Amino acid sequence: MTVTATTGLAALSGRVDEWLQTAREDAQLRAFARSADVRLGFDDGATRVCVEVRDGDLRPGAEPECVLVAPERAWADLLSSDPAPTTHHFLAMRMRVAGTRVDGDEVRFAQHAHVVRRLLEIARAVVSGPVRRAPDPVLDRPAITGRYVPVELRGARLDLYVESAGAGRPLLVLHTAGADSRQAHPLMADPELTAGYRVVAFDLPGHGRSDALPGPLGSWSLDGGLYGDAILAVVDALALDRPILLGASMAGEACLLMAHRAPDRLGGVIACEAADHVPGRVTPWAGHPRVNEATFVPEWIEGLIGPRAPQAAHDAIWRTYSQGGHRTFAGDIDFYSGGWDGRDVVGEIDTARCPVVMMTGEYDYSCTPAMSEATARRIPGATFWTMPGLGHFPICEHPDAFRPHLQRALSIIGAARA
Repeated sequence: MTVTATTGLAALSGRVDEWLQTAREDAQLRAFARSADVRLGFDDGATRVCVEVRDGDLRPGAEPECVLVAPERAWADLLSSDPAPTTHHFLAMRMRVAGTRVDGDEVRFAQHAHVVRRLLEIARAVVSGPVRRAPDPVLDRPAITGRYVPVELRGARLDLYVESAGAGRPLLVLHTAGADSRQAHPLMADPELTAGYRVVAFDLPGHGRSDALPGPLGSWSLDGGLYGDAILAVVDALALDRPILLGASMAGEACLLMAHRAPDRLGGVIACEAADHVPGRVTPWAGHPRVNEATFVPEWIEGLIGPRAPQAAHDAIWRTYSQGGHRTFAGDIDFYSGGWDGRDVVGEIDTARCPVVMMTGEYDYSCTPAMSEATARRIPGATFWTMPGLGHFPICEHPDAFRPHLQRALSIIGAARA
């Protein structure tokens, strides 16, 4: 992209009054900024735009407490109506674009991450127009049934909440870090899928509606042994006959874990947004006493959603993460970006016993398509492809776009089993 005076922060600097007036009229920003109190700067090395947000009002020109710094070209793409992967969100740029950082008081940034994100979305709309989102899906949920299933984990009897819909071959869907089985509702509400598959999902201990393991509040920390035990406990409790395992993010990692640990208990795995090792996603702000977990955690993952995902699906993911509970997300990240390291084991996966399909959204900047593809190459017989337009939550962020990818994956596994 060629940067001119009409793109990026240079363009925004000439339209600050319009930007702030649009922001004042924006219902989402008004909700986010009711008790906000922060002075922000946006800097590309040549241009700096500053704004103060206080008690729902906005004004220009204040000396910033924290400054979001990124290269000029990255800002230009971020503020375009068709942003590319890794420059579609400031947190994506911070992780994957050299020269992106937060200067000044980073606690203030973490406290106001939701305000910052919405301000930048409004800036994009003013400078070049908003990203065009796909239409909201309509989920028909009456056929979904839920119940509690008793299991034993780590010597404790727990009731895990399980939901299901459909009939046929079992498809066991795992939720992402800090979330719950509601992420599988788009699949459970898909009549074509449920005509041939019994779609099952459960809440991990201490997630959603499931009992928590005994221990102090806030002490949850997921590890591979516990994760695998929970999956097999549900398989046994429901008498699932070699279910196909489907998951994204840490659940995608769990698919690889289980393909190695229990290949003969499964009919195959579909590992989305997964790699043999995903460093760099631990954050001190997920349980920090000065940062509101209920707003920071969903913002930490918000940029992982593809920018063209339907608004209703996007908002459902945000709300689920806001409801996750104290340090639930952080405890799951102990596994996702720490405890899971499959570099020594993925090469031992026998795809003749447990077929492996891997697929990753192009907008996933945490586990990138390149990382997933490199892992798939290390698993003899595994299949991988990139999902255009999708991000880190393909199962629930854009059901219509994910459907053909899932159908293709199920066909590959079916052919392999045949």
